[in-house]
Amino acid sequence: MGNRGMEELIPLVNQLQDALSSVGHTCSLDLPQIAVVGGQSAGKSSVLENFVGRDFLPRGSGIVTRRPLILQLLSADAEYGEFLHCKEKKFTDFDEIQQEIEAETHRLTGSNKGISPVPIHLRIHSPHVLNLTLVDLPGITKVPVGDQPSDIEYQIRDMIMQFICKEHCLILAVTPANMDLANSDALKLAKDVDPQGLRTIGVITKLDLMDAGTDARVILENKLLPLRRGYIGVVNRSQKDIDGKKDIKAALLAEQKFFLSHPAYRHMADRMGTPYLQRVLNQQLTNHIRDTLPAVRSLLQDQLLALNKEAEEYRQFNPEDLARRTKTLLQLVQRLSVDFEKLIEGTGDDVETVSLSAGARINRIFHERFPYELIKMESDEKKLRREINYAIRNIHGVRTGLFTPNMAFEAIVKKQISRLKGPCFKFVDMVGQELTSTVYQCINKLSSFPKLRDETERIVTTEIRQQESRCRDQVLLLIDIQLAYVNTKHEDFIGFTNAQRTNNQNNQKTAPGSTGNQGVIPLSSLIVIRKGWLTISNIGIMKGGAKEYWFILTAESLCWYKDDEEKEKKYMLSLDNLQLRDVEKSFMSSKFIFSLFNTELRNVYKDYKSLDLACNSQEELESWKASLLQAGVYPERVTVDAEGNGSPEYFSDPQLERQVETIRSLVESYMSIIYKTIKDLMPKTIMHLMVNSVKEFISSELLAQLYALGEGATLMDESAVQQQHRQEVLSKHAALKEALAVIGQISTSTSTTPLPPPVDSSWIQPSSLPPQKSVTSNRPTGRGQAPPAPRLPSHTAPSAPPSTDGIHLPTIQPHRPPPSVPRRNPPPIPNVK
Repeated sequence: MGNRGMEELIPLVNQLQDALSSVGHTCSLDLPQIAVVGGQSAGKSSVLENFVGRDFLPRGSGIVTRRPLILQLLSADAEYGEFLHCKEKKFTDFDEIQQEIEAETHRLTGSNKGISPVPIHLRIHSPHVLNLTLVDLPGITKVPVGDQPSDIEYQIRDMIMQFICKEHCLILAVTPANMDLANSDALKLAKDVDPQGLRTIGVITKLDLMDAGTDARVILENKLLPLRRGYIGVVNRSQKDIDGKKDIKAALLAEQKFFLSHPAYRHMADRMGTPYLQRVLNQQLTNHIRDTLPAVRSLLQDQLLALNKEAEEYRQFNPEDLARRTKTLLQLVQRLSVDFEKLIEGTGDDVETVSLSAGARINRIFHERFPYELIKMESDEKKLRREINYAIRNIHGVRTGLFTPNMAFEAIVKKQISRLKGPCFKFVDMVGQELTSTVYQCINKLSSFPKLRDETERIVTTEIRQQESRCRDQVLLLIDIQLAYVNTKHEDFIGFTNAQRTNNQNNQKTAPGSTGNQGVIPLSSLIVIRKGWLTISNIGIMKGGAKEYWFILTAESLCWYKDDEEKEKKYMLSLDNLQLRDVEKSFMSSKFIFSLFNTELRNVYKDYKSLDLACNSQEELESWKASLLQAGVYPERVTVDAEGNGSPEYFSDPQLERQVETIRSLVESYMSIIYKTIKDLMPKTIMHLMVNSVKEFISSELLAQLYALGEGATLMDESAVQQQHRQEVLSKHAALKEALAVIGQISTSTSTTPLPPPVDSSWIQPSSLPPQKSVTSNRPTGRGQAPPAPRLPSHTAPSAPPSTDGIHLPTIQPHRPPPSVPRRNPPPIPNVK
């Protein structure tokens, strides 16, 4: 073989491939191999058959190799072939091997020249081969035939790139001698991924078919168009020889005779021919495996370490062990309880940085969503004034009242309190939905045991529904308590006298009938309510189009800056007489939009009647609307009187108007007390009756209810998916241990020769050289002479004794940039077992 002390390295890689083949791409390694690249009819398949000494590859015109063929050659006493897709069968008839390759190709690609990147794995044992692992790839083509797609050239290039881009893959670039070498597609692809020539070996075929008077001597001497690894010439059988069933052994003797007798090649005949190429490839692949072995071992060790804990748990798990089932059930319920509590209460371990956790979302409901629902009730000023007007007039009846009736105040207050049921029930529903989604998130970890997951889901969600019902009853009780007694002696209630005084002061400052943002207590303009990015979306393209700015909202104004450094202010907008309305999301837009407009129909911003502001999410939109409500900017409300009564805002009776304003002030004052009380009590009630109760139920009652089902034997039945996953983990773990054991048995001592120095390979470019005729022996060249390919002892028989004068492929440095892949990234190769 090619290298002393390393004879077992290539079989080692084959053992690794066998050990890891059963666990698929989850344990894939870029194991060293040789990819054979070349154009159609360049002689790639003939070279491989010469290595084996048998006819076993499909033959024909056009594209014949339509799936990658991973060929493992192993030196053995017996001669037979094995396919990975039918391991149990040994093929001793090589015609059957050819038929099986054709049948397996047709199975995926059809019979009309289609291609597929899924490889066929073939292993050949023979006493006439050296240990090699090669990949026969489809020939590079330009024009589609049959049912081939129009981009067949790119598909084949992508398929080739999937193999030769890997740093552990040697490239055997096959080019016929009767074509212009500078236009070789194989060498161009090799140069793209291996610009330094560390992995590329040139092979020149069809030397016997060159025009009379021409030869490839200067190429084979690596003088004309040099490669760092040089070129090796071979002579394959012609199509006539193949059709005539010429024996490959006779063909190898004819090849040797050709080089010894040809005047241009006789001086280097010992470095030409298929046997020499086979030994060179064996040596280079062996050294390449040796250099990459530490990285392979390290990767295997990392994957094994990652699997150790899980594999150990699965090894100890016995599905039939009742004690083990009980222990697992207890552990899973405890883990569910801990996970649920962490999601609700928050934790410093493994903090979520992409979205809000369950506890944070519930907190947002407490302090943003619920107050927003309450403020929306406060904002309907016109409706409140109309109801007060009707209440006063209906209480007086046919008589004209002299005093403001207490009954009107109490009726309006109780009606406003009763309306709180809607927002409070919605509040309970929102928290219940969050608790349910949190439970689903935790229960998903029980998917390995479907029965346990379903029963746990049913029990916990039933408990949440029960606690929701209790919470609704408590909400009704809280509202009934407020309805039972209207406490007009509350210390924060302004009282009748103060209400009249406030009304008189307002009448002096404000014309009758004006509404504005009444009832809003002005805050300091220095208090910032919210900051954030918004996009002004209704600016025309001619004026710059939609732009994003940094907005700051205070109690009195909305201003925006160029960026969040807040140095360059763009505009400040007063909040007086502003309201907001929702804007329907357009089909093409991903933004969520709301609009600010002036209730007096004035321009809001420059010459725009409205200011449309866009957010990136519905959550952000709701948050901004809640902040604007806090600042006194209420949503637009369109109120229609179902009875067709006229608008009561403009009164002909000044006394009635004063009574309405007085009661409105009283109602507003008393309801502010109610709102403050409800906003304080509701989160506490829900936290006690729902959140804490569900958390306590999961930690203390869930396990008992699961045991009470009396189905302990079936609760812990594994799902089919879990059983498969457990088997895969254990198989993968065993395969990794086996692979590491195989590597540990190998000695990596060897002797090699230094890598040849670099050569000028800039000629391998799409248009770097003008078109040339076939290379002649008498043509001079201006290029500097590159060193010849390393010499090996001449041997005609494949089983010649090993040589220490091998060719060493250096270790690939980790800092070297990865090769660039032309055209497009190739798709991954599907895993076929």
